[in-house]
Amino acid sequence: MTPKKGINGSLVYENDDVELVSSFVQRGYRTTPIIYINGKKVPDHTLKQSKPNQTLLSFLRDEMHLTGSKLGCGEGGCGACSVMISKYSTIQNKIVHFAVNACLMPVLAADECHVTTIEGVGSCFSTESGKNDDGLHPIQKAMVDMHGSQCGFCTPGIIVAIYSLFANNTTKDYIEEHLDGNLCRCTGYRPIWDAARSLCTDIEHEGEGKGPCGTSCRECPERNTCTMDCNTQDIQNEQEESSSSSKCSSSSILEKFLKPQTTIDWNQNKIDENNNNKWLDQPNEMFPKELIPNQNDDNLPIKPLMVVDRTYHKAGTWFKPTTLNELLSLMKRFSGECKIIVGNTEVGIETKFKHSVYPRFVSPSESIASLYSFSKSDDSLTIGSCVSLSTIQHECSEIVQNHSKDDNEFKKIAEPIHDMLRWFASTQIRNVACLGGNLATASPISDMNPMLACMNATLTLSSLSGNSGENDDDNRNDTIERRNVLVSDFFLAYRTVDLEPYEIVETIIIPKPKALFEYIFPFKQAKRREDDISIVTSGMRIVVAPCGDEFTIVEVSLAFGGMAPRTVMAKSTAEYLVRKPFKKETFTDAKKVLLQEFDLPDDVPGGQAQFRKALACSFLYKLYMMTCKAIGNDLALIEKNPNLTTSIGEISLPKAPTIDENEESAIESFVHGKKPSIQGKQIYPTPKVAVGLEGKARDSSSMAAQVASKGRKDEVGNPATHASGPLHCTGEALYTDDIPLPPGTLQATLILAKTCNSKYVSIDTSVALNTPGVVAVYTHEDIQKIGGDNIMGPIEHDEFVFLPRGEVIQFVGQVLGVCIADSLDNSEAGARSVVVEYGESLGKPVVSIEDAIEAESFYGFARHTMERSNPMSISSDDKIVKVSGSFRCGGQEHFYLETNSTLAVPSESATNMTVYTSTQAVTKTQMYCASATNLAASRVVVRMKRMGGGFGGKETRSVFASCAAAVAAKISNCPVRLTLSRDVDMSITGGRHAFLAKYEASAVIKDETKEVKLNSLKVELFCNGGSAFDLSGPVMDRALFHVDNCYFWPEFYAEGVPCKTVQPPHTAFRGFGGPQGLATCEHIIDHLALECGVSGYKLRRNNIYKVQEATPFGMILGEEFAGKWNVPTMWDNIHSSLNIDSRQKDIDDFNSNNKWVKRGLSLLPTKFGIAFTAKYMNQGGALVHLYTDGTVLVSHGGTEMGQGLHTKVCQVAAQAFGIPLNDVYVNDTSSDKVANTIPTAASMSTDMYGMATLDACRQILKRIEPIRQNMSPDATLKEVANKAFFERIDLSAHGFFALDNSRCGYDWTLEKPKDFPNDKPQNSWKGHPFNYFTQGVAYTEVEVDVLTGNHRTIRSDLLVDVGCSISPALDIGQIEGAFIQGMGWCTLEEIIYGDDDHTWVKPRGRMFTTGPGTYKIPAFNDVPETFNVSLMDNADNPFAVHSSKAIGEPPFFLGCGVFYAIKDAIKAARSENCTEGYFELRMPATSERIRMACLDDISLDCIATTNAIKEERLSVAKTYQPKGSV
Repeated sequence: MTPKKGINGSLVYENDDVELVSSFVQRGYRTTPIIYINGKKVPDHTLKQSKPNQTLLSFLRDEMHLTGSKLGCGEGGCGACSVMISKYSTIQNKIVHFAVNACLMPVLAADECHVTTIEGVGSCFSTESGKNDDGLHPIQKAMVDMHGSQCGFCTPGIIVAIYSLFANNTTKDYIEEHLDGNLCRCTGYRPIWDAARSLCTDIEHEGEGKGPCGTSCRECPERNTCTMDCNTQDIQNEQEESSSSSKCSSSSILEKFLKPQTTIDWNQNKIDENNNNKWLDQPNEMFPKELIPNQNDDNLPIKPLMVVDRTYHKAGTWFKPTTLNELLSLMKRFSGECKIIVGNTEVGIETKFKHSVYPRFVSPSESIASLYSFSKSDDSLTIGSCVSLSTIQHECSEIVQNHSKDDNEFKKIAEPIHDMLRWFASTQIRNVACLGGNLATASPISDMNPMLACMNATLTLSSLSGNSGENDDDNRNDTIERRNVLVSDFFLAYRTVDLEPYEIVETIIIPKPKALFEYIFPFKQAKRREDDISIVTSGMRIVVAPCGDEFTIVEVSLAFGGMAPRTVMAKSTAEYLVRKPFKKETFTDAKKVLLQEFDLPDDVPGGQAQFRKALACSFLYKLYMMTCKAIGNDLALIEKNPNLTTSIGEISLPKAPTIDENEESAIESFVHGKKPSIQGKQIYPTPKVAVGLEGKARDSSSMAAQVASKGRKDEVGNPATHASGPLHCTGEALYTDDIPLPPGTLQATLILAKTCNSKYVSIDTSVALNTPGVVAVYTHEDIQKIGGDNIMGPIEHDEFVFLPRGEVIQFVGQVLGVCIADSLDNSEAGARSVVVEYGESLGKPVVSIEDAIEAESFYGFARHTMERSNPMSISSDDKIVKVSGSFRCGGQEHFYLETNSTLAVPSESATNMTVYTSTQAVTKTQMYCASATNLAASRVVVRMKRMGGGFGGKETRSVFASCAAAVAAKISNCPVRLTLSRDVDMSITGGRHAFLAKYEASAVIKDETKEVKLNSLKVELFCNGGSAFDLSGPVMDRALFHVDNCYFWPEFYAEGVPCKTVQPPHTAFRGFGGPQGLATCEHIIDHLALECGVSGYKLRRNNIYKVQEATPFGMILGEEFAGKWNVPTMWDNIHSSLNIDSRQKDIDDFNSNNKWVKRGLSLLPTKFGIAFTAKYMNQGGALVHLYTDGTVLVSHGGTEMGQGLHTKVCQVAAQAFGIPLNDVYVNDTSSDKVANTIPTAASMSTDMYGMATLDACRQILKRIEPIRQNMSPDATLKEVANKAFFERIDLSAHGFFALDNSRCGYDWTLEKPKDFPNDKPQNSWKGHPFNYFTQGVAYTEVEVDVLTGNHRTIRSDLLVDVGCSISPALDIGQIEGAFIQGMGWCTLEEIIYGDDDHTWVKPRGRMFTTGPGTYKIPAFNDVPETFNVSLMDNADNPFAVHSSKAIGEPPFFLGCGVFYAIKDAIKAARSENCTEGYFELRMPATSERIRMACLDDISLDCIATTNAIKEERLSVAKTYQPKGSV
């Protein structure tokens, strides 16, 4: 590409390939692609706007304005962008359908394809019936009715993924196996599983039905009132069963589902009772006939495609050759300047995140048969380099399932390939990725490259030879040359392979193994099982032969990924093993060779040196164990069929190697195991409208009571579906980035600092301003010019909108300015071209808590202490047990699926501003946007429709982005949209605070009863607050309020201080410090239980607070003080109903019989205080309009982020007016409707806005009561409202609620008054920090693989007190989602910064885990296999609206039961290895921490030198900590 001077001297690039177009057209090339979307052909003039480097997602959203597909990560890791591709496969001779990540797939790769987006699946509005919700596809309806969406941002992608799976296979096993490419941060996945399985055609629904609510119809508390078809049909079935001598099977869930729905909006086809499965034909029915080859044109070659970017944006040229010669001709002609694209799963990452520019992309057509072939010959399996991994997986599955005795050898190839591919990336990635790309990119942690290397696979590399030169117009007639290279020799160095620029990988040839005594096994371990890059991966092949009375190792091939900068063979270890006897001792010695061969240094890139070595050795041990079993299987086959030995001759066969029964568990691996079927029950009490804080639930004189008496059902207590559920499921719910842009809108990109702890000296924007399309670059000086205030901060004003020059850069990624341009590509290019000058480093940056303690870097003004002394009676015969230690829990990324996004629209010469944004803090955003732009707050309107998740991350950390957009919009007088990319959002917005606790604690063992009672706790808490204060002080305060958990500590002292570091400012996250305090407490309880010799759950139960006992902060537990204290009852309920003692015995028995797989359990309680600890924040307003048609519009100060707040508020209003829920609506949250709002946080929103809404409703009802009394008793609300309007009665009201002064607020500095009564609890004079407690108990059971660190959650049973639920379905959804998020925090979600433990991350202080590729939240496969949730009965709460309780945050900590169950399993493993006693398991319990904590001989060898005696090695190992997230 040749640079040229453009308009105004800007630097542009002209594509030299423009001059070649005519010659390629003469060769038969097309220049316009053919693409169909949702059944319609995309016009040529629109397709001409597409660029070679443009993703399909960008095209769909920007050109086609189809915004249902979302941009969640941009790297194919979350699935929010999933769409279905359909094309006619000439190889399979049929239409094929598969899901892809539109954020990675180039739009031009969809040439000759049909694209189905969520909009093409179904719509809320049916064009046939003219009714809303009538056009929903069955999958969409199932997701709505089964509560499968909360925030809804991920929902379209999930539905399309399920839709694509059903287009291929409708069985339950298939869906459970392949639904692995989507992430959801809200729901906990269980309702999505239920929705998907409900439509599977092979599910048996015998006996009683199970409704969309997830509860068995016959167990449903609304059995007699529920009118859903599932229940009415099941009642009919039950009646038929009782009148018949034989039991009848009920109809399937699918049939029950579809009866209410008569039409869907695709192709005007009806779904009726006699044709319920017709919807399965939708993908084929929608497929354009024009894309199906005419049977008469079989010999007509498909035309190749050439698309040249003519926009000067360096988008390159796209080629789609249709013959091998054409492909090789391009490779020769443009040698070194072509990038072959098949799946774009690697190149897409390089172009987006590494900003690589490629002049030409070559996408081979499927018509090139050799590249897309999969065939068997007599001696080998040949796979074309472009065959998709999904196709390989399917073909291998077919071989495994249908193999005969004659081709058992091919099964030995197919099975390990299939098993490895099951866990390779995701279904969406496998659908397009290919082996050729995997090999050519040479990832050092590829799963398939080691597999192929160990199999002795050979690559066929092809190129053109001949006399034509590289620049000749046509070299297609040159001869094809081929050469073969072993896969094991193909990888030369990091990302370097033995492939010339003009060559391609044409085929992969895998030789057929021997029929007997040759085995191939796959191994891998990652942070997360599904859709994760391996930490270490391996393919191992071994050949043994009979030799006397034993087997001898004849050949070994050990290939590894993750142990070197390239795929590497463990040659020394293999050489050692060959000709050795096949026995355990041989492999024990080989382990030492392997450790010498892979002696990774501590600072190896990627870290985890000891863990990676341990995995390699563990895989070697597993190889031995699995081979033992395989030999036994072969000998059993020979015994059945002696003729099988013809291949090895007439020899005497030794007996199979024996393995101890308790070691057989080493053979187990998730790699070849069946994926679990997630199941569970959701149980809630009979719904009722209870008396709560509002006083009388019903007023007999009220209009509402009169209307309700007409037979209308109560809306409060009803398990309503999410109000936006249908919109979520059709992609029609708009988020900030989906809002149609006003004309002239500019796109913004932040300019970020690339280092920290040095001065910001200067900035040069000249190159940026000369970048095509760039309009302006704004810095702090521009804010000064308009008179704006550059300072901001939620508590301390210690942050800037744009960092001023001369200031110290506080963290990597601090915002220096913003670049605006006519497109996002141009604004990003402009921002990258800005040159920033940094000063000298001001010293070693303080990154970690330990760094801060050493440097005494604290927010000292926020240091608080809590102390009480209530000594217990201790006799001289009682034994006091003391412990001390430390505990660390890591941070957590919010990973809301929708990143921070703002659209700022100025008006009237920028004297007014409307800001559309994704925020939890509407007023805070309004005030800071106003101050930054020098506008009055009354001139700035902030509107928030819905968020795609928040979890606290958008309470304060969204504001700076909105301010940047507002400043740009103000100065440019143009609308400006700023949407952070996933990596930027994660890098700079902060997250949950990491904590370090140092403690001393004691317990007393009573001499007479041997009962163990807690005695004292002294704990210091430190949290990593980051570079600005944000909310770190209140977060620490809540940790202090919860560090007692549910236990009475007579002597208590807790001190907490936030640390100042160079990490981004950390902020609110679900639980707000509470989980960190609770986790600290449970760690200490475990420590005490171990030292006291009692079980953890016995110690817990014996010390749970009793009614009338007080917390360390002075709140008395009991009805008149904090509501009912239900934890003891709940604990006993769970303990008895699950028979925990029996389960413990079963686990002990299991552990004694299995050396390498251990199980553990935990039983945890929680109490979570409900209220803002800052008193002024406990207030809320609502505006209610009653319209003359009898419908109601509610506006309130809370924001909807998926928690169902709007739905619950609508239920409250509907109950008040006695009208159906559908007649009440919340549009958005806007600062010009309800002013001076409080951020939606602290789980307080329903409490505040439910009461405020009810206040407004009652005002209106009171006004219209006289009108109603003069009308007929049968008068409807519509009639009454209409008459009231003509009587000039105000039908609008503003409601307000403020929590009573006596039930909120806590002053840490308040000294005890002299006249304070001594009989009142200590510290109660400081206030009453919480209105009440939401409480819960959770039982969890896990299983751990000692050799790899993999774990699975077998079951979790939760019992939660939510008062009298306003919406049980929504509350259960919040419980499940919070549990899974908490489970993720304590097991998978590891945050890494460049620090002393991770010196390979540069610069120091930079965040490494900035996307789904490096940061893992729980996936579909991580859910507890049995997941039961129950809501407590008889749990009225007089302190909240309708006797309900807050639920958003409290269940989060229950997910930590997985952590403590894992710890219990590790304890069993350590006990087996004679390593009993206390150990600090840091949070999160990643696979690394689990594996290395088990302290078996393998991990010991990797931690400590093998030359020392075992006692010395154990001493070293006990103090060893894997280098995790803290």
